[in-house]
Amino acid sequence: MADTVSYRPKAGEIPTQPGVYRFRDPKSRVLYVGKAKNLRARLSNYFQPLRSLHERTRRMVTTAASVEWTVVASEFEALQLEYTWIKEFNPPFNVQFRDDKSYPYLAVTLGDRIPRVMVTRHRGQKDARYFGPYTKVWAIRDTVDLMLKAFPMRSCSDGVYRRAELTGRPCLLGDIGKCAAPCVGRISPEDHRELAEDFVSFMAGNDTQYIRVMTDRMKQAASAQDYEAAARHRDAIQALEAAMGKSAVVLPESVDADVFGIAHDELAAAVQQFIVRGGRIRGVRSWVVDKELDVSLGELVETVVQNAYEGTDAPPREVLVPELPEDAAELEQWLTARRQEIGDPAAARGVLTGRVALRVAQRGDKAALVQTVEMNAKNALILYKTRRSSDFVARSKALNDIQDALGMADAPLRMECYDVSHLSGTNIVASMVVFEDGLPRKDQYRRFSIPESTDDTESIYQVISRRLAYLGDPQLEPAEEAEAAIAPGEFTGDDERSDERGDDPEIDVEAEIDAAAEKRRKKFSYPPNLLIVDGGQPQVAAAKRALEESGVQGIQLAGIAKRLEEIWLPDSDFPVILPRNSDALFLIQRIRDEAHRFAITYQRSRRKRDIGSVLGEIPGLGPSRVKELLKHFGSVAQLRKATPEQIAEVRGVGPTLAGAIHDRLASR
Repeated sequence: MADTVSYRPKAGEIPTQPGVYRFRDPKSRVLYVGKAKNLRARLSNYFQPLRSLHERTRRMVTTAASVEWTVVASEFEALQLEYTWIKEFNPPFNVQFRDDKSYPYLAVTLGDRIPRVMVTRHRGQKDARYFGPYTKVWAIRDTVDLMLKAFPMRSCSDGVYRRAELTGRPCLLGDIGKCAAPCVGRISPEDHRELAEDFVSFMAGNDTQYIRVMTDRMKQAASAQDYEAAARHRDAIQALEAAMGKSAVVLPESVDADVFGIAHDELAAAVQQFIVRGGRIRGVRSWVVDKELDVSLGELVETVVQNAYEGTDAPPREVLVPELPEDAAELEQWLTARRQEIGDPAAARGVLTGRVALRVAQRGDKAALVQTVEMNAKNALILYKTRRSSDFVARSKALNDIQDALGMADAPLRMECYDVSHLSGTNIVASMVVFEDGLPRKDQYRRFSIPESTDDTESIYQVISRRLAYLGDPQLEPAEEAEAAIAPGEFTGDDERSDERGDDPEIDVEAEIDAAAEKRRKKFSYPPNLLIVDGGQPQVAAAKRALEESGVQGIQLAGIAKRLEEIWLPDSDFPVILPRNSDALFLIQRIRDEAHRFAITYQRSRRKRDIGSVLGEIPGLGPSRVKELLKHFGSVAQLRKATPEQIAEVRGVGPTLAGAIHDRLASR
């Protein structure tokens, strides 16, 4: 492999000023757009020896045929130009955004002569104000219904409005007081526009102000003995309070903020945006992000924020993010410019003043809300990957792509994945998870305990050898093989059943045990098409050694290395790189992650049982002292090696108790 690419410019040719660079392919298509405070320093990172580059960065650099740059006056201008070019060229190696659904919005058509309020999923109308997005259509319709009692503006379609104008008769909403009926002249267009602007101002966060205004009007009407007007104001107050009650209060009334949460892995990220106005959550929005290159959380934050405010949404005074990007000051400047350019969302017209603050919440209610948003983002990422793996068309394509990429004769209809987990070399366990037709078969999951092992490769060798033994001898009972699995009753993962037989003499317990063993035997002896281990070349080599020694034929081996998400085959010097965000890689990632989860869960339960049951049986040794022991020695293995005198050095543990602990651990 060449040290670098042929189109590498000379170091002296690249300026040291701020600027924006573009990588192009042989057909001059823009592959990637980036910015830099120092173009020479940044571009030199791409032209290091190819073997030292991140796999995805190497793929981008080798795909490109040229690089060009544009020098600008400041880092802020670089940020603006990068944003413009990404929108113009849509480079495939930049972060790609897409909404995971079409959200309903509440829109007020302020550009019309007679503004209208409506529910829509499209945001292209000029001079319209949009609120939301909302997660449910019925929720926004309920809000509009309540708001029209206080602000009776037009909500009918253009056809209904024109018909009312021609006939001189308003629609039902005009008769029941939910529309001021400008169609028949009950209110002038100017007064109706004021209603619409008040509606917009209320939705933008000035809700408490209008409650106070309505309350004052109600009192004045009551003092003047105009009880009819007082009753109307009272009903309007109740409607506004009901509308406010539909959005949760999370922060003080003075807080206008957008809160972003990001959960990401090597290939994708899920973004959650909570829109808080007047201390209330007014809307929630989510995106799915495709990542081609390996980008940091700070870089993701920058791209997320830019995409969030590329439309007609004005940034609020405060934007809370999980991590500040390197050019946070320039991004704040860009957000402030966007805020002033779009205008004042509270007054529905005019220009917003005041800078936008980009912050990371450290403590208090804001930090608690950030945690909630990030939890939603994590759940959204899991759901996104699960849905992709569960879709029949996506599963079929993934299995076919895996077959082609690994050179298999048939599609891997049954895949088994193995992962090893331990705690500083102790409590070594392994997991086996099974996917059939691209879906998990949790009733066939298996968990292994490994008495002794030198490292992860030896553990993989032991586990694969024990699993393949059942293919050579189908009559072998899984629970009979020495230490092949955990004790009967705990052998399977999600297929465990609680013992509810009791002492009923009518039940043949031995027959039930034999039937269950036969069922496990049949499941465990069914061979996989593809056997996956969590790891790279060393782990694959260990699995290959176990496969060769077993004599079993017709099983494809592969390993997935987490650092670059590359697939390793036996005796291969180079990994298989599946396309970014492909269904095939998503499926392999999912089975790997499931094996990791299953192994960790078992390892923790074993550790908890070892510590809790063994030390908990010693009189005078409670949870707090157990915690002090583990904190002092660092691991159970070190505690087992300690002498009574060393144990007695732990705070709260005397010589007598130390002797009891030593004797109890030595007896196991």
